[in-house]
Amino acid sequence: MKLMDIMQPSFKESAQQKEWNAKGYQLPSFDIEAVRRKTHDEPTWVHFGGGNIFRAFPAAILNDALNTGKYDRGVIMAETFDYEIVDKAYAPYDNLSLLVSLKSDATIEKKVIASVTESLKADYQFQDWQRLKDIFCKPSLQMISFTITEKGYSFNDSDLARGLQPVFAMGKVTVLLYERFKAGALPLTVQSMDNCSHNGDKVKAGVMAYAERWVDDALVPVAFLDYLRDETKITFPWSMIDKITPRPHAKVKEMLADDGFEDNDYIETEKHTFTAPFVNAEEVQYLVIEDHYTNGRPPLELGGVLYTSREIVDKVETMKVTTCLNPLHTSMALYGCLLGYTLISAEMADPDIRSLIQKIGYIEAMPVVTDPGILNPYEFIGDVINKRLPNPFMPDAPQRIAMDTSQKLPIRFGETLKKYEARGLDKDNLILIPLVLAAYARYLKGIQDDGTPFECSPDPLLDELQAIIAPLQIGQPDQDWSPLRRLYSRKDVFAVDLYAIGLGERIEELAKNLFSHYGAVRETLHKYVIAR
Repeated sequence: MKLMDIMQPSFKESAQQKEWNAKGYQLPSFDIEAVRRKTHDEPTWVHFGGGNIFRAFPAAILNDALNTGKYDRGVIMAETFDYEIVDKAYAPYDNLSLLVSLKSDATIEKKVIASVTESLKADYQFQDWQRLKDIFCKPSLQMISFTITEKGYSFNDSDLARGLQPVFAMGKVTVLLYERFKAGALPLTVQSMDNCSHNGDKVKAGVMAYAERWVDDALVPVAFLDYLRDETKITFPWSMIDKITPRPHAKVKEMLADDGFEDNDYIETEKHTFTAPFVNAEEVQYLVIEDHYTNGRPPLELGGVLYTSREIVDKVETMKVTTCLNPLHTSMALYGCLLGYTLISAEMADPDIRSLIQKIGYIEAMPVVTDPGILNPYEFIGDVINKRLPNPFMPDAPQRIAMDTSQKLPIRFGETLKKYEARGLDKDNLILIPLVLAAYARYLKGIQDDGTPFECSPDPLLDELQAIIAPLQIGQPDQDWSPLRRLYSRKDVFAVDLYAIGLGERIEELAKNLFSHYGAVRETLHKYVIAR
């Protein structure tokens, strides 16, 4: 069983097709070749970034929409960074892939994704660049979108100075938008689908930086800037996306091999992109998009996308990042590292950790959450705790989630603390959030609860913050504890002055408990979780 079998004229109604069906593989019900022809001639959607999240989510949503028979256009993928993805993960399989949804009950769902009609290398050195320019001149084009990570929206003076041949993704996109402007100032929506707050603004900032520099350098007319600023022509909507797509899982590879599915080799590129002909992903997913389009859009609601206002997108993002998911992740990351865990799913079998995140979400953070209406916060947390985090197929690690913790704490906990203060709520209700912040000092020591050293995850402030904590020793109750005040007075790390809002001393005392002796992390966690 190979993906390319599906493209053979004899496949339909053949014994091969019956074998795929019998083994539980969901095959496309639409005419793949007809969709490809229609998309080539009248493209509506170009997506930048061909990684696992794209194939497992946006492309899969479109696949579902095509299966309804109510739409007839696919998506064209353009890769801006790692061109080996095209050569190794797309071209050999005629742009087909297999989505394996990993369910919390240890079963899997297998679905062939055929919505990607072309895979292009978005760079001047390839012939594909001319094809992209031609696509951007098509009146039918409605949307371009991105899953290139937050770093993909960056730019610098060196790249801005390269004129109309930039290297960075946002520069290349701006060149293509200029082609669309020259073709008649045609309308288009520029849609980020990356997991970062107010993502549409990040795309807009990148595009405008290049365009403004080129106007200053007299490379493009001022009218191009006017075009980009005209919201009847170009829009940059916000979105909230949430779905975990880890590296290809060995257990999934084995299960597919047992089926007789042969396209299960791991792929690692020279730029260390890890992928495969199959993509494994969690079953739960959310994509909420601001419905602000200038030239129509693909009907992705047929695949489950929720379209709404910018205000509601912002509320959903805030709900997820400050209450229903991200704070729970960070809580598990810190205590998971301290208690020697290497899998988030394994932590969920720990009664103390499970209770910690349940009570943070439902009791301490929920009083300040804004219900967006479109997604229920209690149901969202329920999916996180009961389906997402315990999923045995998801090889996510507390060590990965602990990366850049100093950059995450201001949003994941600081915003909740700000709201408690602004609304005059009783901060005596806060017991476990302070316990997590106390654990940060103990985590920075890089020593597990049993005394085993560990390497703290990468963080831009790691060396600086570890230097603050360095004088503190485990098991010395009479030592000078002033380093704790130096740490917990950092507004850049916690978003608020923890002492000014009456929590600094409480967090210090909890941290002293965690430092009191080896084994104190477990004892303190258990004590306060039970008390809560």
